[in-house]
Amino acid sequence: MTFPAFASTQLDPRARGKELGTARRAAITANLAGYGDLFAAAGASPPQVRAWGERALERSAAWSPRLAEELAGIAAGAGLEPWQVAAVNARTEILAAVAATGEGECSTSVVLPGGGAAPRTVQTWDWHDHLREAPMLWELEPFPGHVVRTFTEAGVLAKIGVSTAGLGVHFNILRHRSDHAELGVPVHLIARRILDEAATVEEAAALARSATVSASTVITVVTGRAAASIEISPAGVAVIPNGPDGVLQHCNHFLDAALAEGERHATDRPSTYERLRHLSEHVEELGGEDPTGRARAMLSHGPEHAPVCAHPDLSQPIDQRWETLATIALDLPAARLRVHRGGPCQVTEETWQVF
Repeated sequence: MTFPAFASTQLDPRARGKELGTARRAAITANLAGYGDLFAAAGASPPQVRAWGERALERSAAWSPRLAEELAGIAAGAGLEPWQVAAVNARTEILAAVAATGEGECSTSVVLPGGGAAPRTVQTWDWHDHLREAPMLWELEPFPGHVVRTFTEAGVLAKIGVSTAGLGVHFNILRHRSDHAELGVPVHLIARRILDEAATVEEAAALARSATVSASTVITVVTGRAAASIEISPAGVAVIPNGPDGVLQHCNHFLDAALAEGERHATDRPSTYERLRHLSEHVEELGGEDPTGRARAMLSHGPEHAPVCAHPDLSQPIDQRWETLATIALDLPAARLRVHRGGPCQVTEETWQVF
């Protein structure tokens, strides 16, 4: 099983968005409906969601007019209102606004082996199982000669990805006590601008610091020379570089000491610490050249062990059900993604989708 893929042909942001919206209309509409169900289960009313979507669109337009144009184009192509597409892109912010909680989420490992060898990366992407049809792969050219390839959700501008500038990003959600309901720039748009515009860790961090946010996340940026986890929250932005051994690993809690004082996962999602311990105990395998070996090193199931590979508890409501929907490795020299549909327990040499 593979994820649907789409390659844009348009350079103009609005035209590119409309092309995607037209081609993926059914999937974008279904994703909007799925998020409507998730928002309702988490306690957000339809009028609140609309107000937050409109606010997210305003903040996006002020921070990046080009990306706001692309959102509007997607809406036009999909037959939706711009605020609806903005709400899907701002799903992290809306869930933070209602203080949504739950056990689950992603684990990321990066190893820089040195000696000119390419970075060795892998992450699990956990999300709610009723949204398992939302992911897609998207290739676009935001500027002439600059190609971005991203694993994202239908209608969302970016998530995990690589660019021909030699930069890649991994993506994990965070929760902080400073998160609030006055919606800011969606963190998924920050990931997209980093893929579009940055070639170094420093440039990526500057873009992250330029956005006023209302929700937290960590974008782990990788280049051939360096890596850093850029922890973003309304309380500030912190940059956690790779260690002297070239290792950088992140789950769903803050590593920066100052930001960690406002940590919410300490009580809401304690398994994040177990998952990070699992990664640190398997650095050798996670630093291997073979992406299948790296993915298998992520294999660990709860409740007996760290739940790196998640499977949903169908007895729970939809906002409390988590599944590892994808396992992803970055190939920076080729500017390609290796994507497996499902968790590490299902990975084989043949199940990788190269995009």
